[in-house]
Amino acid sequence: MTDANCEPLRGPAVYFDGTSSARNLVVVEAGDAALRILARGDGAQDQLLDEWAYAELRRMSAPDGMLRLGRHGQALLARLEIRAPELAAAIEDRADALDRSGAADRLLRRKIVALSFAAAASLVVTAVFGLPALASRIIPLVPLAAERRLGDAIDRNIRGTLDSGHLGAAFACGTAPGETAGRAALDKLVGKLEAVAALPFPLHVEVVRRAEANAMALPGGRVYVDEGLIAKAQTPDELAGVLAHEIGHVAHRDGTRTVLQTAGLSFLFGMMLGDFVGGGAVVIAARTVLKSSYSRREEAAADAYSVDLMTKASGDPHALAAILKRIVGDKKEGMKLLLDHPETKDRIAAIDGVPVVGTPVPLLDAADWGALKQVCAPLPANATGNIISH
Repeated sequence: MTDANCEPLRGPAVYFDGTSSARNLVVVEAGDAALRILARGDGAQDQLLDEWAYAELRRMSAPDGMLRLGRHGQALLARLEIRAPELAAAIEDRADALDRSGAADRLLRRKIVALSFAAAASLVVTAVFGLPALASRIIPLVPLAAERRLGDAIDRNIRGTLDSGHLGAAFACGTAPGETAGRAALDKLVGKLEAVAALPFPLHVEVVRRAEANAMALPGGRVYVDEGLIAKAQTPDELAGVLAHEIGHVAHRDGTRTVLQTAGLSFLFGMMLGDFVGGGAVVIAARTVLKSSYSRREEAAADAYSVDLMTKASGDPHALAAILKRIVGDKKEGMKLLLDHPETKDRIAAIDGVPVVGTPVPLLDAADWGALKQVCAPLPANATGNIISH
């Protein structure tokens, strides 16, 4: 690669000009003070493309057998890739400031690893401490229509899980012969609560054939009431007190907040776009609603909401505490309603501690209450034979 006239050492290289990804085959000439990058001409004369002083050269990460060079302080990401050993050695001899040991490359790798660990730690801290606070700030910005769509999507996903007996259409009570009067009484009870709640969207309350003494609110105004809860309630106001508690979770948007805290901000973007059917996002949301428990503060707020709503409806504000006491003391029921509700005794004491204003009036008369108690009529013996797939 040298000749007898001691001309500058020359050799082939690959040149990227930094403005495109084009791979240019060039000739590099190692002069006394600088590298000259030449385009191979058709004739004897090569065209000068660029000239890099040795003092401004910097070594870049490269595989074995390659010298990859860039330039300090250059805005463009231009680089040279040289594989000719003699030419690479000549450049290293002339460029006194060029890193020959690879220390800069190793330092860069250590920085990348350290930054990766820092980024991972930041994500963990954000997930544990930041998302709950961030979710609460974001909730007021989530459109109510998006929350309704979220509730509908979760409902479609969890219904099969709740219907453990595979009853299909018979899972919901209130539509079969002998049940319509009970459904009408439930609608009357819900209507009285809804009238004073003044929610920004309508409620959809459904009684389902589950033996647990439980109720559950989904985002967007959907509320499930288990048949076992109606069986456990002794007065319409007791059932209304539980419904008012669940309405409190709906009004405070606790279900949506819990989904955001658990599923993260990626789910928020999907929710804002209405994407609840792809990528498993709705599955995560449904599992969150089924398995999550509310915080003590959220439960206390829902209890206070129930007391206030029952007072506005002229019902018994202490009715919720009465049914909670009965379920706590029922060894057979085993705290099913309260399984995820923290500090139940303190909650009961707080509800009973609120003074009653005026004389409560039962929210349903005896006839309507009797009908509501029969909203889930016994199923025929072959009711489970018509199984739908989920």
